[in-house]
Amino acid sequence: MFSGKAWRVERFGTPREAVRLQDMTWEEPKPGQVLIRVRTAGTGFPDLLRATGRFPLLGDPPFGLGEEATGEVVAVPPGSRFAPGDRATGITGFLEGWGGYAQSTYLREVSAVRVPSAMTDEEAGGFPIAFRTAYAGLVERAPVEPGQSLLVLGAAGNSGAAAVQLGKALGATVIAVAGGRSKTEFCARHGADHVIDHRTEDLTARVTEITGERGVDLIYDPVGGETAATTLKSIARGGRIAVIGLAAGTTVPLDSADILLRTYSAVGVLAGPDKDPDVEAAVWSRLTRLAAEQTITTPVGTMQSFIDVPDMIAGQGAPGPGKSVVRLAG
Repeated sequence: MFSGKAWRVERFGTPREAVRLQDMTWEEPKPGQVLIRVRTAGTGFPDLLRATGRFPLLGDPPFGLGEEATGEVVAVPPGSRFAPGDRATGITGFLEGWGGYAQSTYLREVSAVRVPSAMTDEEAGGFPIAFRTAYAGLVERAPVEPGQSLLVLGAAGNSGAAAVQLGKALGATVIAVAGGRSKTEFCARHGADHVIDHRTEDLTARVTEITGERGVDLIYDPVGGETAATTLKSIARGGRIAVIGLAAGTTVPLDSADILLRTYSAVGVLAGPDKDPDVEAAVWSRLTRLAAEQTITTPVGTMQSFIDVPDMIAGQGAPGPGKSVVRLAG
């Protein structure tokens, strides 16, 4: 048995009201689990939704927060491919009430990997969710082909920045959309071929210019709302919009008549492990190989300490550029 502290939602509300530090114990891991001593944990918008009671498939409190974490493996069940002492990163058992904002946590073994030596703990802590989601969108659900155009909304955010990098690795021409100078400069530094500031530029006119009036082949949309609706005006015939999330708080309006007449499609993307463990292992092998080659890398933005977790979660409604990561002492 392992003991320590963990941030957990006691009741729904604002993060500073709802999230409390509690004493916890962790039993020996069951088959399918890996227990780690946490070094870093990635933060994202879903943490804010869960704290406030707006996350799909959500049970009642209490439960832990933090969908991804990195640390040293301290215990494994018989037959595990991990061993104590391994440095591992992966998706936590957050759907079962465990989370990464804790001194120890369980990773889902099917969604965990050994950390490539070139990757820091901070990069590893923010790697699994964003890149697994980008893979689900750009490879599994709405495949982007080399030479096609990929427009990424919220391109300076957790999910968007991963899609920019993975899209480039897949051979797409990437158009990054973000709001404000610091975010557009961030996108340019992280590999976008073209960057549009939706606050100061005419989004439709710029996409028309960039694509030579053809329109974009794929829209990667973790935002929704008005910005997503505007980009739909610029989708190419036969194009796709991959619906990743709703950071704007409202859905992207889809008109079936418009879809019919302009012959595009909308694809929902809710990343999860493939039912075939061999297929899922191949996904993680490809992602970690790209990370080891430094073709993709977690664009770490804000770093905060373990004691500041409620503030970090509260800030996910309007985060700065890059991936937010919590660093645990020791």
